[in-house]
Amino acid sequence: MKLILQQEVEGLGAPGDIVEVKDGYGRNYLVPRGLALGWTRGAEKQIQSIKRARDARAIQGKEHASEVKNQLEQLSVTLGVKAGETGRLFGSVTPADIAGAIKSAGGPLVEKRAISIASPIKTTGKHQVSVQLHPEVAATVRLEVAAG
Repeated sequence: MKLILQQEVEGLGAPGDIVEVKDGYGRNYLVPRGLALGWTRGAEKQIQSIKRARDARAIQGKEHASEVKNQLEQLSVTLGVKAGETGRLFGSVTPADIAGAIKSAGGPLVEKRAISIASPIKTTGKHQVSVQLHPEVAATVRLEVAAG
């Protein structure tokens, strides 16, 4: 089955790539989750728009990744969450929450998939998270989780 990827699928490809997969994998997993769409000549025209969007979000090269790393490491990110009196959170902090906090703190747009949390953040206080900007460049972001 020939498909056009709409999102990055680990081990398969990036958005805009045309891939050949087994029928069951495409029909039962990729298409229902919105990760891919069936390949047609009409759908092939969408590839350019998918690739343009991917390139706009992507960090351009190692030098650009180093610049973004410097911006992120100088940034002070505060995230307001619901917490109990003891400082324990109702739930945990997700990579999407962190990406939103970085953006609202004036930082660059960061993909939530690039953010890795060493252990689940379930308490208020200061934490560190890693952001993989480029295969060779990773930034460490200081995150203050506050009840709010």
